[in-house]
Amino acid sequence: MLNSLSPAVRQYLLITLNYWVFTITDGALRMLVVLHFHSLGYQPLQIALLFLFYEFFGVVTNLVGGWLGARIGLNRTMNIGLGMQILALGMLLVPAEWLTILWVMAAQALSGIAKDLNKMSAKSAIKVLIPRDAQGQLFKWVAILTGSKNTLKGVGFFVGGGLLTLVGFHSTILILIAALTAVWLVSLINLKQDLGKAKSKVKFSAIFSKSPAINALSAARLFLFGARDVWFVVALPVYLASQYQWDHWTVGGFLALWIIAYGLVQTMAPAITGSRNKTPDGKSAFLWALLLSVIPAAIAIAISVNTGQSSIWILVLGLTLFGIVFAINSSIHSFLIVHYADAEGVSLDVGFYYMANAGGRLIGTVLSGWLYQEFGLMICLWVSAVFIGLAAFLSLRLPNE
Repeated sequence: MLNSLSPAVRQYLLITLNYWVFTITDGALRMLVVLHFHSLGYQPLQIALLFLFYEFFGVVTNLVGGWLGARIGLNRTMNIGLGMQILALGMLLVPAEWLTILWVMAAQALSGIAKDLNKMSAKSAIKVLIPRDAQGQLFKWVAILTGSKNTLKGVGFFVGGGLLTLVGFHSTILILIAALTAVWLVSLINLKQDLGKAKSKVKFSAIFSKSPAINALSAARLFLFGARDVWFVVALPVYLASQYQWDHWTVGGFLALWIIAYGLVQTMAPAITGSRNKTPDGKSAFLWALLLSVIPAAIAIAISVNTGQSSIWILVLGLTLFGIVFAINSSIHSFLIVHYADAEGVSLDVGFYYMANAGGRLIGTVLSGWLYQEFGLMICLWVSAVFIGLAAFLSLRLPNE
């Protein structure tokens, strides 16, 4: 069956498969680090700092990685990312006394570079394969790719929490390395075409977008993902473990189910938004962000009024609703960046956009640890609402087509 497909499509399927497997290991590593170091007595802000370099180097990688993809091809950036993730995992196999904050931050820095090289490669490749006059089809395939990635990241959360409980920290790392190494070898053998490589030499100055639409969308994306991570990355899992005494398996499983459901909603975004035969625009991005901004504020108010045992149900139901609406927002953004991107050297525009995405995660991660440690979960929720409001305001600058 694969032989009947065009070479470009076969290359893209291989990239997608690599991206999926990488995503599972990345999600597992994230949950592994949060739960393992929380059990060692690390404070929320210290746990957040473990991911500081992960997010910071994600910003740098997306900015430079887009230029690199245009220069050497997206298949090569994918393989580089896979190799770096294996190295990052290997750094965590050292004796326990070596696992200082700086050492783990360095390992997370490599992991952040690896993850964003993979994401940029996969997201850029789809622009090359879909014809310009098939934008409805583009929205559908972007939604499927984005949603499936997040679903598998949720699976990774479950794998990380489950394996940590069953076999321990070091054995889990070894399992992840073995799986990723197998995929990397397949990728090195089969990914041979220079998919996404620009026809002319790309100057380094081209990494900064000159498109007003892409700049506005990138700024909105920064606040959108900062709004998610300011309460989801550190504050929520630590809150569930400390406030309700949930064990590693329960926390990992719950967050995994949330990510999986969130990914499934993303794949259905064209149907939910009524965009099967038309594409979303700036107005769509504004309205869905406006709706989302209400949810974290409503959760904070409801929990403040109901401080008893019912608060856990408020949190669970609120998080579910937040995930559904956030997934729609994310899918609309993911389509718009591919839609706005220039077909020649598409990875440059996509890389710039995901640089802003990584910047939002960086800000959200640090704030998640600091705000939760100093003020608690409610402040994290209010900051989330403000960030989403800013994303909605910035979306007013996007074209209405």
